[in-house]
Amino acid sequence: MANLSCSCRSDCAGLAIVASLILGIVAAFLRITAVITVTPAFLWVVFGIAVVYLAVTLVTSAIVRSAGAYSCVCSVLPVLLTGILGSVLTAVILLAVTFVATSIIGAIITGALIFFFSLVITSAACLVKCVAGCRNNMD
Repeated sequence: MANLSCSCRSDCAGLAIVASLILGIVAAFLRITAVITVTPAFLWVVFGIAVVYLAVTLVTSAIVRSAGAYSCVCSVLPVLLTGILGSVLTAVILLAVTFVATSIIGAIITGALIFFFSLVITSAACLVKCVAGCRNNMD
């Protein structure tokens, strides 16, 4: 069985936040310059992926908790849940309100959407690394 009680990867979660923040800023800049647009189909896909991630996280958390070793998961889980809930919220806002391509508010919310969505992906990778028992040093 994998070592689930690893010293959790706060460095991995920190890197996930930094990488997601960079992607969000770039997306906001590209949106305000009208280089990219966000279609409703993309917003529905992001919304659906976030909801599925929430369900998978619930099941995974129950399995890890029943294994009795969840100290590693608990430090990455808030980052993942923030990404999931932020993705759902920003996708709903962008679906409900139509912004013009060069709108500053629309660009900020689009940047937030990309930030939260990439946070979901990167923090899920950190969670997988943590549950797998991987460490940064070579033993």
